[in-house]
Amino acid sequence: MKVSQTVTSAADPIIRLENVRRCYTMGDETIYALRDISLVVNPNEYVAVMGPSGSGKSTLMNMIGCLDTPTSGNYWLNRKLVSSMDDKELARARNREIGFVFQTFHLLSRMTALQNVEVPLVYAGLRKKERVEKAKLALTTVGLADRMLHRPSEMSGGQRQRVAIARALVTSPSILLADEPTGNLDSATGNELMEIFDKLHEDGNTIILVTHELSVANHAQRRIRLADGEIVMDEIVEKQVNND
Repeated sequence: MKVSQTVTSAADPIIRLENVRRCYTMGDETIYALRDISLVVNPNEYVAVMGPSGSGKSTLMNMIGCLDTPTSGNYWLNRKLVSSMDDKELARARNREIGFVFQTFHLLSRMTALQNVEVPLVYAGLRKKERVEKAKLALTTVGLADRMLHRPSEMSGGQRQRVAIARALVTSPSILLADEPTGNLDSATGNELMEIFDKLHEDGNTIILVTHELSVANHAQRRIRLADGEIVMDEIVEKQVNND
């Protein structure tokens, strides 16, 4: 059966997964990382994905981020069927539609904060003047207007993660994906970082974050819990931010 390459909805979801499976073959054994996942995320949602190690969190994040493809099922990103995209379209989606924030920052050590934030714009083909203007604005947004010319080695862990967030934001992506964004930070710095995510959400950004920490998940308005590759909980919750 031919699958339509676009899907329409009154809510115009950014993400729609339908019966997505991801399995791997190891010898004679088939390992299911995701089992028939169906999920819709609408614009300006703030979603936390939780679950124990091996539950499928990272696989789901990679799927949403177009870093992996389903074994079966379908994934639409902004109404475009991802499996219909060629390599160039996938690269463009990863560069412009999705902003990634990783636990380990992934900053280039020889570059300044400003130059690190410019990198996605280089791949997007923007001219130098426009790249610098956008990078400065992104760094100002995360509170690093006075650290633009510092290199990662001259910054704290929290400041490096702010640079990573600015880099993720600089292309104005449809989705901000954060994988354990506070995992390498102390609790006080982690709380400061989550305040930035809260503000970004208030400004209209769609945020999906993977975390094993309930205190982090409580910042989100929707919590999804995975177990053995399946969604076992999907609920809308009131924010219960712990400021202790």
